[in-house]
Amino acid sequence: MKSSSDQKAVILVVDDLQENLYFLEELLKIEQYKVLCAFNGEEAFSMIEKEIPDLILMDLFMPKITGIEVCKILKSNPKFLEIPIIFLTASHETSHLIQAFDAGAADYITKPFNLPELFARVRTHLELKMTRDQLKEALEEQQKLTQKLEKLATIDSLTEIANRRYFLDLANKELQRSQRYGQEFSLLMLDLDYFKTVNDSYGHSIGDQVLKKMTETTIHCLRNVDIFGRLGGEEFAILLPETCTNQAQYVAERIRQNIEQISVYIQDFFVKITVSIGISIYHQGDEKIEDILKRADRALYQAKAQGRNRVIIDKD
Repeated sequence: MKSSSDQKAVILVVDDLQENLYFLEELLKIEQYKVLCAFNGEEAFSMIEKEIPDLILMDLFMPKITGIEVCKILKSNPKFLEIPIIFLTASHETSHLIQAFDAGAADYITKPFNLPELFARVRTHLELKMTRDQLKEALEEQQKLTQKLEKLATIDSLTEIANRRYFLDLANKELQRSQRYGQEFSLLMLDLDYFKTVNDSYGHSIGDQVLKKMTETTIHCLRNVDIFGRLGGEEFAILLPETCTNQAQYVAERIRQNIEQISVYIQDFFVKITVSIGISIYHQGDEKIEDILKRADRALYQAKAQGRNRVIIDKD
């Protein structure tokens, strides 16, 4: 529906009688509507494909395709479902009117026309459509806003992976699943080596580039079911469902090697980056995800102490 400040409402008139068609066209133009005219159902379909009207005034009985058949076809298409259709009819047969409403008609007007009634019904249904369109638009905007807020609540804005809270939430669900079904999983803790030096030497904007590059590289080493999150700063965690120690070590080494091979362009030269990784495995007695994280963090500390750029598995 076009607002008055935007452009005229578009009304399609469909009638096989030329005098009725032109009569309605002239009347509606006087009321400042944009009017499209069709002599039959086929023409109506062709016009609607080119420009979707805000309202259709259509004769109930037409040759080849009746108004009811046209209405049914339009209402079966989600693209045209919301167009209100007012039938024009000389029939007072209750069965005809019931068929019209069953087909999806919004209203009907009997011939010969009572002009004040005609204009009143046209205005009413245009206003109703405008209200529905505005409500639909408002709901869509609300949905977009809700999705945006949900994303802000769960996704780290820089790296676009799970933030700390969301990662822990997903990890706890995986822990509960493993406790229920006796399945193992592995947890990796990652920390960029000498990241503070990068920030101190080149600034936080360069540090952000490094974090994003590391994240992108890591994602390519993971499966869709793996859970990847940023716990804070340069510290990250990955949960690998249904993954044993050897498989986790393979994934961790693949991540480490891929990150070791990349470089970030900084102020006319390239800077190499490396990552240290600690691995822990879920045990049957584990009650909290924090316990598994602590073991992975302990292994990560050992990787740092042993020279960085390496993978260490917690032995407990």
